[in-house]
Amino acid sequence: MNSLDWAVLIGYFGVMIAIGVWSHKRVDDVSDFFTAGGKMPWWLSGISHHMSGYSAVMFTGYAGIAYQYGVTSYVTWSFPIAVGIAIGAQLFAGRLNRLRSRLGVASPLEYLKNRYNLPTQQALAWSGVLLKIVDVGAKWAAIATLLSVFTGMSLNQGILITGVITGIYCTVGGLWADALTELGQFVIQLLAGVAMLVTVMGELGGFSSLWTVWDRLPDTHTQPTVGPYTLTFLLAYLFIKTFEYSGGMWNQAQRYMATRNARQARRSAWLSAALWFIWPLVLFFPMWVAPLLVKAQKPDASDSYALLTEHLLPHGLLGLVIVGFFSHTMAMCSSDANAISAVFTRDIAPALPKLGEKARNWSHRAGLLAARLSTVSFLALSMAIATQVNSPTFKDIITVVIKWVAGLVGPISIPFLLGMLPAFRKCGPTAALTSWAAGLFAFWLTNYGLSDVQLQIQIVSPVATSLVLFILIGLLRPEATPERDALLARINSGEDDDGSAAALRIPEQEDGAEREAVPGGAAGDATGEASKPL
Repeated sequence: MNSLDWAVLIGYFGVMIAIGVWSHKRVDDVSDFFTAGGKMPWWLSGISHHMSGYSAVMFTGYAGIAYQYGVTSYVTWSFPIAVGIAIGAQLFAGRLNRLRSRLGVASPLEYLKNRYNLPTQQALAWSGVLLKIVDVGAKWAAIATLLSVFTGMSLNQGILITGVITGIYCTVGGLWADALTELGQFVIQLLAGVAMLVTVMGELGGFSSLWTVWDRLPDTHTQPTVGPYTLTFLLAYLFIKTFEYSGGMWNQAQRYMATRNARQARRSAWLSAALWFIWPLVLFFPMWVAPLLVKAQKPDASDSYALLTEHLLPHGLLGLVIVGFFSHTMAMCSSDANAISAVFTRDIAPALPKLGEKARNWSHRAGLLAARLSTVSFLALSMAIATQVNSPTFKDIITVVIKWVAGLVGPISIPFLLGMLPAFRKCGPTAALTSWAAGLFAFWLTNYGLSDVQLQIQIVSPVATSLVLFILIGLLRPEATPERDALLARINSGEDDDGSAAALRIPEQEDGAEREAVPGGAAGDATGEASKPL
């Protein structure tokens, strides 16, 4: 990198902070901070959903897979994600929006206390927060790895710089800042990705290289499934990603909640699915042909894309591509931080023994302060984890992303997402908690308790175990109640509304006291009382 590249990078960081400061003016309460007040346009929600779904791991771990195995990196990664989001557009996107527009909640998990019970809500909240700390830690490590290639910075220095910049804009501006910076990041990545594609095609003979270059690559490069990424792995990954990207990753659920109504939430999901089908092809082609242009230095070839960028791009464009690396990571990490902050302030804090009473009575100002402090705390913890991501416990970046995240998201997301569907109305707290605990045990057993377990078995066992037990226990020990049926009716019935929750939320008592808890009401606090209006 020279001064021009540094100018591009510093300018990018400055713009991100400026957007955060501007977005600060649009945040008046926790509803604005966590769900943009239900005013986000569907197209912005869709782009934000797409951008918050992947990070610099794309340019390290998956670049290594593309370098070694070819097109299977697309077939077994972005393609199943696109299909999963398309499925979720029909099943979950509209229902997630109605959690906000009809129940008046600000956190994706707020409805779980009424849908199941408080222990279920807390189990899913705590385990999801811990998982996301590890997940985001892997993302920080990925971008710091790339930064070290270009600048010579240490891993810890790179983690600190990216974490602090992200913390400033997402803490100040909330979900609005996340979405608007993700829009800017999408434009930057569009320019950077196209620039890299055109440059690589020029090196390999022009536009015709898209179809003439394959006979110069290993035969396995054109096979859709190869190595450890088999057809079984593809099906398992599709199964998992349908839950993960349809709201199991809480930051994705927030994008649907932030739109005006259920119809717009579905449109945003379809836009995100289309982007997942098309855009990774542009990014992956240079990675597929990288063996013809550079020789990877690391055994897993995770440095191949960075070396390709250094080898081919002139200064200025090099800085733009580096900014593109940062775009994805900062998009995902900031959106995760906002989602975790929502879960902590709306779900966990009200249930804590000493903090609970205060949390249930926070003013708008105190609630916003708590949201921002919890965002900073989450980012700090994930940055600390990032410094250990290559330790024997986690092994490497791609292991964290594929095994830990894919393996653990199922037990967390199945009670959350399937709990909204009428077909699972008989599945109550027993089904939810048992499926969650058994899924976590299956993860431990296949990853640490047994040896030589195939990768596809490691990632699918937890979610399959949770799904089977959730359904089976719901049939054998049904726990449907009129209150739960009423809650489901509000999530599932009727035409799409205009996004205003006012007419459907529980009215306040005339004396200004807290609202009474009634069947199907807005998610209550940790004591069983209904929450106050946002």
